[in-house]
Amino acid sequence: MIDGPVTIDGDAFGAALLRCHDTGGRPGTVFEIVERDDGWISVADIAAYLAPIEEWTDVERQLCERATGRVLDIGCGAGRHASALIDRGLDVIGIDPSSGAVAVCRQRGVRAVRGDACRPPAELGPFDTFLLLGWNLGLLGSTRNAASVFDALASVAAPGARILGIGADPHGSTDPDHLARLDANRERGRLPGQFRIRIRHERLATPFFDFLYCSPTELRGLTEGTPWRVTDVLSADPSGTYGAVLELRS
Repeated sequence: MIDGPVTIDGDAFGAALLRCHDTGGRPGTVFEIVERDDGWISVADIAAYLAPIEEWTDVERQLCERATGRVLDIGCGAGRHASALIDRGLDVIGIDPSSGAVAVCRQRGVRAVRGDACRPPAELGPFDTFLLLGWNLGLLGSTRNAASVFDALASVAAPGARILGIGADPHGSTDPDHLARLDANRERGRLPGQFRIRIRHERLATPFFDFLYCSPTELRGLTEGTPWRVTDVLSADPSGTYGAVLELRS
């Protein structure tokens, strides 16, 4: 018998990635559980983090085609985007706060270190391209955190650097529960799509962290007063997912 809670603060995301990688990345074997602080839970096949380029969305492929120079893949996960760019001959480094994700990347031949968007590896810069793919514009987190991220990336950016990101617009849903949560966030002085989530796998759970679903218009607002500006938006699919290109201001 085990006393205490069944979950502990730990690298749930990395543990799930390692399990999936060890089983050959087969779909339907390992799942990522995302728990929101209001009790809402979703489940997704974590094999998507190992998907080959043929299974990516059009937006992912289009953004990766725009990557140039030295690339920092932020929230690199299992390194699927980094691997594709390395195959193109680009110099790519991945960062992820998950030690398990870093281990999977290294096993797949991707140079990766622990880190996050607010603490990019200054000693490894400067970078020409920053990737925030796989909905990783959500790592902007909040209005205040987004400003910190934009400043941190500018500090390791080469002249003319770009951020290539994928986000999710939270405003297209008609689900009453979802709309009520957007309203509740507004009442708390938060952006409507700002949620606190954690990742769970078996007995492990990460700490809760802010994750931001924002529209292209909200993204432009977040860049005001920062070293970056939105220069292009790739059309959203029916789910509200879109691509964005941000450029370092002169």
